[in-house]
Amino acid sequence: MEESVAEKANDHQDVPPSLSPNSTLKRAENSILSELKTQCRIAIPLTVMNLTWFAKLAISTAFLGRLGNLSLAGGTLGFTFANVTGFSVLSGLCGAMEPMCGQAFGAKNFRLLHRTLTMATLLLLSATIPIAFLWLNVDKILIQLGQERDISITARHYLAYLLPDLVITSFLCPLKAYLSTQNITVPIMLSSAFAVALHIPINVLLSREKGLEGVSMAAWITDLIVVILLGLYVLITEKKGGEKWKEGGWWELRGTDDWIKLLKLSGPCCLTTCLEWWCYEIMVLLTGRLPNAKQAVGVLAIVLNFDYLLYSVMLSLATCSSIRVSNELGALNARIAYRSAYVSLCISIILGFLGGSIMVSARGVWGPLFSGDEGIVRNVKRMMLWMAIVEVVNFPLAVCGGIVRGTARPWLGMYANICGFYLVALPLGVVLGFRIHLGLGGLLMGFLCGMVVCLVLVFVFVARIDWEDEAEKARMLTSSQQDCEHHVKNVNS
Repeated sequence: MEESVAEKANDHQDVPPSLSPNSTLKRAENSILSELKTQCRIAIPLTVMNLTWFAKLAISTAFLGRLGNLSLAGGTLGFTFANVTGFSVLSGLCGAMEPMCGQAFGAKNFRLLHRTLTMATLLLLSATIPIAFLWLNVDKILIQLGQERDISITARHYLAYLLPDLVITSFLCPLKAYLSTQNITVPIMLSSAFAVALHIPINVLLSREKGLEGVSMAAWITDLIVVILLGLYVLITEKKGGEKWKEGGWWELRGTDDWIKLLKLSGPCCLTTCLEWWCYEIMVLLTGRLPNAKQAVGVLAIVLNFDYLLYSVMLSLATCSSIRVSNELGALNARIAYRSAYVSLCISIILGFLGGSIMVSARGVWGPLFSGDEGIVRNVKRMMLWMAIVEVVNFPLAVCGGIVRGTARPWLGMYANICGFYLVALPLGVVLGFRIHLGLGGLLMGFLCGMVVCLVLVFVFVARIDWEDEAEKARMLTSSQQDCEHHVKNVNS
């Protein structure tokens, strides 16, 4: 009745005996080149999209700065709190869509694809309720943590007007995942670029009229523009194409099987994202307790600004590897999934060294762009050397995380993050930074050691993957009783 996974893989990979070794080598080179082109088509638009997100953040920060020091401090603190407690959680929960939608698309199970989009949106919307309650009490939380009262109250005002962004993000993240897992990334890039272009005039208008609250409103209005554009794109293209739209499945939410699959994946995906995100924030907080804390925090902020630029490439590559692996596993192409994973890993190693080299080359000019203080500029040059080594490790680490996510086993990345960041990086960083008095350099050294441990663990997980077995698991993940009944009904009709 059904071909085995191994037979499906062999159909794609067997080479006729009549071919010479040179012909076989050429076929292998062509397949790798084809894979590179496919990954570039996915990753480049995603990189541009991620860069627009950082551009949006920089624009908002600039307009907050024009409103005065209190608005800048309160707004920045509020947005940092929003990232840590809100957007990182929603983004992490949505990570479960990558394996489910990616494998469903590979298996051409459009009903599951549609159903996953609806379920993920509802899941994120339900998560916004406790997050909103947390935001509305942010001033009390920050005061308890030792922040100044006026800054904490300003942060609360900023977050109160940012609340609609929780609902908008609950639609935006699933729409992006839904399209990208189908290798549709150019519309995401174009809509994000268009919205960021409007972000400046929207800020000019609203900041004049409403001040701090206007800058906060501009953030969610920009996101709303992207949601409207992507929503219209999905509606128009799928209705016009007909095939996917007619498959239905959008509101078939009664069955528990798919909900259980989604929740089992969303928890580890969320924790994996949050654990890494929170570790960076903890490092910033620890830096604030170092001797000469103002200079140390300034140096770290400048260094991390460069890291964020490279992170946009890194995140896109990780998403691309997850998409390619999940698509091929869903199509039961185990060997192609294996090839996609290792092509992504090779690209990440090359880009890691390239990113580190760029950081080393730019260390002399990056500091003066942000500060005229000689001490800060000198320390930025020194810390960027350590951070360059971190980038060499971080690129393959991110891609390995994408690969295990694409196999629908995100808990492997979660275990690696717990061990690397929380059992090694933070304790070792505290010892080196505070006990041995190496300061910020000690914190970064501990962070680097933790990332190396994390990379080793997740690379071992990737190396031990049984791709034939993962393809069989993907077949089970993308099949459900509802879809089988629908398929039988269509055949009978």
